[in-house]
Amino acid sequence: MSSDSAEEGFTGEEFAGEGVTEERAGEEGRAPQGDVAVAGVIEASTGVFVGHRELLFSLVYNLLGSVADTEDVLQETWLSWSGRTSRSPRQEIENPRAYLVRIAVNHALARKDAITRRRETYVGPWLPEPLITKTAAEGTPDVAEQALRTESVSMAMMVVLETLTPLERAVFVLHEVFGYAHTEIAGILERSPSAVRQLAHRARAHVQARRPRYETTPQVQREVAERFVAAALGGDLDALMEMLAPEVTMWTDGGGKVRTAGLRPVSGRDKVCRMLAGYAERAPKDIDVHYRHVNGDASAVVFSEESPYAVIVMDLTPGGDQVRGIYAVTNPDKLARIRSGPDGEE
Repeated sequence: MSSDSAEEGFTGEEFAGEGVTEERAGEEGRAPQGDVAVAGVIEASTGVFVGHRELLFSLVYNLLGSVADTEDVLQETWLSWSGRTSRSPRQEIENPRAYLVRIAVNHALARKDAITRRRETYVGPWLPEPLITKTAAEGTPDVAEQALRTESVSMAMMVVLETLTPLERAVFVLHEVFGYAHTEIAGILERSPSAVRQLAHRARAHVQARRPRYETTPQVQREVAERFVAAALGGDLDALMEMLAPEVTMWTDGGGKVRTAGLRPVSGRDKVCRMLAGYAERAPKDIDVHYRHVNGDASAVVFSEESPYAVIVMDLTPGGDQVRGIYAVTNPDKLARIRSGPDGEE
């Protein structure tokens, strides 16, 4: 997401005047000094919110996997925050960061039920909305990119997190990704520390069983991405067979809006190879491949006539020599923010 989209996204500033209006409506005849004081409180609370937006965006996105839902939760968080500071302007919040995180996490958990119901009718596999991120060498990122680069959760990890309960996911993200202590998480979720520890243990065991920890260098990721795309688009089946791990699985998220997208994940080297060969035959002739970082991983972003066609993320084996997971997002709704320019997103 580029700096332009950060300006278009929710920052809280557009609601500053609204809080002043509500305060005036409740107290007719306020002295001018009172209006100035309230405006100062609103301005200060807005500054605090904007200062923590990077953290809140990354945290909520890792809980929900959707930029649109994340922006909605941030707006709800701002309204809760501004309402609290407007009602009690003289009562200072001792720890604004902790207060905002608690509001944001609980709004995200409340939204999770609606998202789950929505996904029950989703056509085909559901994948998180891809976010284009920049490395330090590629320029200064906006707040979303800073958060994802610092606290990046890969596409493969996001898919695993989808199998956790909402509370397990919240505890895992807060503790394992953002480093919150179990006692802090207990206060955020209004659970006992012992209950949080149990949730953390279950979540960690679940994630570890499905995705053992390892790191692949960005250079290896980029090299594999380039070789994979060249083999897939060139129809080089021998090269694909060498690159794909025997247990490879491919997810294709078209949301029912792309005819060529699979309706379920496909597993096994032979099946995935045949699927990729079929996609290559039906691909547009004018495709243009850009190599970008998606959710922190070097990935392929495919364009056709300057419009985003697909985002392809590869998950590598621990040795980094084969592909064990392929995540292809082709749903146009999830690609709408991606652009072909140097920044990659609006």
